[in-house]
Amino acid sequence: MATKEGAVAPVNQQGLDIQSTPRAEMQLYPLDTFAYEFPGKEIKIDFEITEFTAICPFSDFPDFATIRLEYIPNERCVELKSLKLYINSFRNIKIFHEHVINVILEDFVRACDPLRVEIEGDFHVRGNIKTVVRASYEKQ
Repeated sequence: MATKEGAVAPVNQQGLDIQSTPRAEMQLYPLDTFAYEFPGKEIKIDFEITEFTAICPFSDFPDFATIRLEYIPNERCVELKSLKLYINSFRNIKIFHEHVINVILEDFVRACDPLRVEIEGDFHVRGNIKTVVRASYEKQ
C-alpha cells in the first residue's frame, strides 16, 4: 500500500503489539580488536557463527540463524572471544532479520574499520519461509 507521496505506509493488519528493542537499549557486548601486523597485505577472514539467536518482535518467538562474516582487515582485527560474546548478546534482543545484519555490520565497521566486509544471516525456516539477509561495506 503506497501513500500519496510514494512512501509505503506501515501496516499491521493482525493488530499485534510489535516491539523491537530500541538500539540504545540493546546493551550489546563491545567488540574488541587487536592490531593487524601486516597492513597492506590483504587477507580474507571468514567466520561462521552457527548458533545465532534473537527474538522476533512480531511473535516473541526465538529466531535462529547462521551468521557468516567475511572481512579483509585494514589495521585492526576483531578479537574472537569478544565477537562470540557480542553475537550471544542478541539472545534477548527483539529485532527483525532485516535489521540484525545491519546492526552487526555497523558495529563491526565501527570497531574494526575493515577494507571490506560481507555479512550474511541465514535464518531458519519460519512458517514455511526461509530468509537470507546480506549486507556489505567497502572502505572508500
